Amino acid sequence: MEQTLRKDTTIGNKIFTIVNNTLLIVIALACLLPFVNVIASSFASTQEVVSKKFILFPTSFSLDAYRYILSTPTIFKGLGVSIGTTLVGTFVSMALTAFMAYGLSRKYLAGRNAINFIVVFSMLFSGGMIPTFLIVKSVGLIDSYWSMILPVAINAFNLIIMRNFFQALPESLEESAKIDGCNDFGVFFKIMLPLALPSIATISLFYAVTYWNTYMNAILYLNDSTKWPIQVLLRQIVIVSSGMQAEGSSVDVIPPAQTIKMAVIVVATVPMLIAYPFVQKHFTKGALLGAVKG
Repeated sequence: MEQTLRKDTTIGNKIFTIVNNTLLIVIALACLLPFVNVIASSFASTQEVVSKKFILFPTSFSLDAYRYILSTPTIFKGLGVSIGTTLVGTFVSMALTAFMAYGLSRKYLAGRNAINFIVVFSMLFSGGMIPTFLIVKSVGLIDSYWSMILPVAINAFNLIIMRNFFQALPESLEESAKIDGCNDFGVFFKIMLPLALPSIATISLFYAVTYWNTYMNAILYLNDSTKWPIQVLLRQIVIVSSGMQAEGSSVDVIPPAQTIKMAVIVVATVPMLIAYPFVQKHFTKGALLGAVKG
């Protein structure tokens, strides 16, 4: 009887594995094919884009869309603004998040529960767009690159994830370090931060994606178009491609708007896809370690 049950279980496991793998492959293809279509369409010729609704591999390659996007010199300025904002903003956000998360993870911190409540409360309720704009204006950040960084410097969700990560570390580590003569800063920089590298890598990716995709803050706080990040400029290129030539463009023939949209998506997405493999090995571990303990 046990042999029959074992045989049935084995057959059931095989069937489950086959069905599960098939379903995962279908889901993976459903997620991958649209992105392949975007890349293929961005390199397709005008005739092919007009004649076909879905392209997986272009029969005739064309770089007209990318030439059009890169034909105006302001695109390189916007790219530099986005890269600078992403690097500086990620560093500032990670520094502030790590310091605050470590402090809130210590049980002896005075007012710890009240501050934690305020952090959670800010996830549910915010001041709104107009009060935030008035604050940014009152501190003189209008038309400043810092207006895209400081208002979103600390994300409450990321802070809670990292706080939980620090809470999960044994308190004996801190006690041993202090016995050896370390102060609070020594414990933080020499003990806690090296152990928190998976969480730091994961949250850094979250912050980097946020800063790279900055759009609304740039629209609200930057009146000077020369300071716009790449996302805003790409949006402007898509708008003008439907009826007029981009300012300063050296391209005589404007490609179809659909091709330009696809190329814009590729330009806006590829940098983050390139950065992701460098933190992939830390991504799952870092996210889960901070999410297990409440």
